[in-house]
Amino acid sequence: MKVATLCCLGLASSLFAAAKDEFPAISHADLTAAMAAKKVTLIDVNGSASYRNGRIPGAIDYATLRGDLATALPKDRNALVVAYCGNEKCKAYRTAAKAVAALGYTNVKHYSPGIAGWRASGATVEKGAP
Repeated sequence: MKVATLCCLGLASSLFAAAKDEFPAISHADLTAAMAAKKVTLIDVNGSASYRNGRIPGAIDYATLRGDLATALPKDRNALVVAYCGNEKCKAYRTAAKAVAALGYTNVKHYSPGIAGWRASGATVEKGAP
């Protein structure tokens, strides 16, 4: 009986840990609406070379902010912060999303199509240094 209880507790803690690594997705329409309203902070987690080659307009380069992430974020901890990476299979966004959540932000989401999906949608891409 004790073994079964320990196994269940271990499974529950594993599920909880996995859930903490997941962040809700934001749709393309909701993201573009938030961008138009200037109510989102976007974090590009693709690396600086990719960032310079093309990013969602207004996104910040996570690779250059790791030590100073808090300074790039809004003061309102309930503000929308969206992290993205390369495409739907990419999970690198989690690094930034977890770092933002660890700073106390409560409205952290991810744009799962990533920069590949953004480009495929025909939306504008910013290039070069910010």
